[in-house]
Amino acid sequence: MELNIQKHLAFIKTVEYGSFTKAAEILSYSQSGISRMIHDLEREWNVLLLERGRSGVRLTSDGMKLLPFAKSVCEEYQKLQVQVSRLNGLQSGLIRIGTFSSVATHWIPKIIREFQKDYPDIDYELLLGDYTEIENWIAEGRVDCGFVRLPTLPEFETVFLDQDKLLVVLPEDHPLADCDYFPVGALCGDPFMLLEKGAKTEVSEIFERCGITPKVRFTTWDDYAIMSMVESGLGISILPQLVLQRVPYRIVIKELEIPAYRKIGLAMRDKKSAPLAVKRFLDYIDCRL
Repeated sequence: MELNIQKHLAFIKTVEYGSFTKAAEILSYSQSGISRMIHDLEREWNVLLLERGRSGVRLTSDGMKLLPFAKSVCEEYQKLQVQVSRLNGLQSGLIRIGTFSSVATHWIPKIIREFQKDYPDIDYELLLGDYTEIENWIAEGRVDCGFVRLPTLPEFETVFLDQDKLLVVLPEDHPLADCDYFPVGALCGDPFMLLEKGAKTEVSEIFERCGITPKVRFTTWDDYAIMSMVESGLGISILPQLVLQRVPYRIVIKELEIPAYRKIGLAMRDKKSAPLAVKRFLDYIDCRL
């Protein structure tokens, strides 16, 4: 127990039992040790807490005013110790996660469901954003960990999770709706709906790698808006396979003739210093599939 808390306890127990000797027995200290701790408090606070006499000790007026606060400090410290013990036993805790929408929709519920079977009292905070926002949240300590596209910032510790195929999304009446593989060159033939916000994403990198410049008519980070516009015949798009699970729209999904992927990982600043709940949570990530 911290020394300052012991000093407070020495003061409280001495008043409670009216004796340095009795307080020393209760707290397993020598009588001189108890006397010295109370003397230290008096010096630190610049007040006289106790009057010593043949019949024992009694509170001074200043001591009487300060005693309730000393008791409050000790009570709060005990509450703190209980909470620390609960956290170490993982009976409580908070996990703050940065994520993008497709992971939040298709992976995280499965992970949390399995984790809650063993740790039902853990709380969660999910922050939804794009890749750059999630990286910033991790760097700033706003979240404990985050799902990101790999590679990410070099200072992060990362765990590779999955390779997510990128697929072409077409209206049902598109001329190439029946093709086996969608030609990369045909991406320039229709208005293009780009899933992107801020920094470049893997779709823009496909354009650069293949040396093509589609007619981008609409840019958003909302994958459902993209699918709705494609369904309405306003253009075509490329979306990750994870986004296209349980699609509620009437659209056609095709593989590119040149396969493309995004790598998804989990990142954090320092696994060693992460809260215990977060460390245990990492063990359940494989429950996502």
